[in-house]
Amino acid sequence: MKSIVNLLLLTVTALAANVALAQPTKEIVKDFLDENVLVVVPVATNRVTTISFPNAITAIDGAGITVDGKTPGQFQLAHTKGSAFISVRALLPKAAANLNIRWNDRTYVFELLESDTPILSLNMAAMPTPEELGVGHAPEVSPPKLLALLDKAKAFPLLKSQQPESVADVGFTTYDSKPLVSDFNDYEIQIEETFRFNADDTLVFRLVITNKIDAPLIYQPDSFALRVGNRLYPQSISDADGTVPPKGQSIVYFAITGTPDGGRNELSLKNAFTVLVTRLSPPPPVPPVVTVTNAPVHPIRSPKGQP
Repeated sequence: MKSIVNLLLLTVTALAANVALAQPTKEIVKDFLDENVLVVVPVATNRVTTISFPNAITAIDGAGITVDGKTPGQFQLAHTKGSAFISVRALLPKAAANLNIRWNDRTYVFELLESDTPILSLNMAAMPTPEELGVGHAPEVSPPKLLALLDKAKAFPLLKSQQPESVADVGFTTYDSKPLVSDFNDYEIQIEETFRFNADDTLVFRLVITNKIDAPLIYQPDSFALRVGNRLYPQSISDADGTVPPKGQSIVYFAITGTPDGGRNELSLKNAFTVLVTRLSPPPPVPPVVTVTNAPVHPIRSPKGQP
């Protein structure tokens, strides 16, 4: 019985050790190839760091890099022509150098830094496609269908009360408690309502454009765009006449569908949206700055007895 217990304990200990060894470590890293992103790679003097690509590397350029160890340099590099990986090692403390690697007709930039905590294996993978991410392509929405979505957004309150099944899959939000207003000095654009038609990956916005000055505001009716973070989504359709009367308001509907590169936008109604439009009328003149040139040289004293 004792031997069986000991055997069980040894098995559990071995399994625990294997699980511990299987845990991912910071020395082994996977990252995606992005030609617009600089990748920082810590490299040690007493360890080798290998950077791997999906397939053969076309060319390598670097400053402060030596391949034979005899030529002065801050890092030593090893690469076999036609292979999909390179190996680098720092030669000096606090060494730093850049390495540009050409792959698949694009250049990827790496910054090598000497470090006591190096990455030993950096596996670079191709950026996943929208299909691989589960995003997919945006549906093709015809102009008549876009007009129908605008009409459905305009009639949403009536449809919801009388034909709720027709708008059951439509997301809807208002901003009464926290208005979304973009202020452009002499005019402003406020989002009052937003609708999401998920099957068509289309968002429809009801806007109020307020003109603050005594001259008409003229804009390009087909130039509406939505900004979400750093991304800009041009309109797919709009219902706007291009003018706002002096000191007046205008109601506008516009929609965006998918993304500019053809993918699905999957935008949540909880985003902090900003609406932009191309203005055609000139902005109001800036009032001149008045400069006082006859200010007294000496300080002005209050009458005697006054504070």
